[in-house]
Amino acid sequence: MNIRLILFLISGLSISISAAAQKNNAPNIILIFMDDMGNGDLSATGALEYQTPAIDKMAGEGIRFTNFLSAQAVCSASRAGLLTGCYPNRIGITGALFPNSKKGINAEETTMAELLKQKGYATSIIGKWHLGDGRDFLPLQHGFDEYFGIPYSNDMWPVDYNGAPATDWRKESFPPLFVMEGNEKRTPVNTLDDQAQLTRLYTERAVDFIKRKRNKPFFLYLPHSMPHVPINASASFKGKSKQGLYGDVMMEIDWSVGEILKAVKTNGIEKNTLIIFTSDNGPWLNYGTHAGSTGGLREGKGTSYEGGVRVPCIVRWPGVIMEGLISNSLSSTIDLYPTLADLVGIKLPAQKIDGISLMPILKGDLATQPRKEFYYYYRTNSLEAVRIEDWKLVLPHPGRTYENFDMGMNGYPGKVNENLPVTQALYDLRRDPGERYDVQNQFPEIVKALQTLADKAREDLGDDIAKMPGKNRREPGTIK
Repeated sequence: MNIRLILFLISGLSISISAAAQKNNAPNIILIFMDDMGNGDLSATGALEYQTPAIDKMAGEGIRFTNFLSAQAVCSASRAGLLTGCYPNRIGITGALFPNSKKGINAEETTMAELLKQKGYATSIIGKWHLGDGRDFLPLQHGFDEYFGIPYSNDMWPVDYNGAPATDWRKESFPPLFVMEGNEKRTPVNTLDDQAQLTRLYTERAVDFIKRKRNKPFFLYLPHSMPHVPINASASFKGKSKQGLYGDVMMEIDWSVGEILKAVKTNGIEKNTLIIFTSDNGPWLNYGTHAGSTGGLREGKGTSYEGGVRVPCIVRWPGVIMEGLISNSLSSTIDLYPTLADLVGIKLPAQKIDGISLMPILKGDLATQPRKEFYYYYRTNSLEAVRIEDWKLVLPHPGRTYENFDMGMNGYPGKVNENLPVTQALYDLRRDPGERYDVQNQFPEIVKALQTLADKAREDLGDDIAKMPGKNRREPGTIK
């Protein structure tokens, strides 16, 4: 293929997306967000002993991002980054918020739902929220018209939390946990059998929303509770995979994606619907047989190594985004917010966001790199690594490691070390995505550039390790 033909095709894609925007600058948007699903958990990315044909088909019909990072490698922080386009520590959200937390997303932040409502979108969240369970923090107070789901993780209970849950969720009977509808508790989730119904319940609600709102632009946010532990699958999928229960759960998730794809087609809105599929962070590896795969990347959830933060991302829009594209450019969940704003022609909020629009990539320019840099934060506000393109400098910090411990079995967690003294190392992710070969002695000029970037991050967002508060952090919402 010669260069003129390549440029012609790129130009054609740009015209295609521009024409679609002019025809209807408010395409339907469906954002499917998995919980603890790893980079290697799809058959398209190497999963073994089960298949994910619907998700694989979606990837073949759109664009797949292979160098896509979550905002942070833990639940609440990751979701805060996704829905605001900010590094989560910029807006005061860190870690995983527990039930009855006095903290949540601030009303002054403009969520993705509030952004899209400026264009008249109907908005719904079906699934896991996890940005505060106080009434001021719930989805209906942050731009969503409808809410059906769990306000936190499916392994958390509405009790005062002092470091350990009051009851072990691995037992057959749970303390009270509820699926909420609007601001009210509706459906009890008290047993493992109830957990088995969550994927189906969310999917049925999502299909119903698509049918009801097919005649106006809508934004459907579908953050699944699984494959975060405790995992379970409905009777239709339990025992169906060769990998055991985790494979069954992934097969049911794939079924769910297939039902969403079928719903947009049967309701006649397939060519005016953009669908995004991604995950909040990598797998919780110490759960072993009930955890997913990083696809060979180092470590997992709760770490700033690639296994904790690199996740699949697929974007599909038939007739607009060319089929079968693969982007290897550095990108992140925080970039989806400005991408959607760019797509539908909405001005970004006055408050600083950190995301960068990926529209040039969606238009087919696979050589472009909208994002050059990334900050890897974890814990309260600890800068653990920085990146420029394919160079990553891991900074000294106390970190989690799953290595050299026996894995958990059948829902019981194995041990981890939460305070391993991680030493500084430089990785060339182009050659070494597994982060095993420290090359800082060979590339001192790269180390210097990355240390300068780290200083920039500390000045802007702070760093607990360096005892720097940061100049541009905002407060979370709080209950007095």
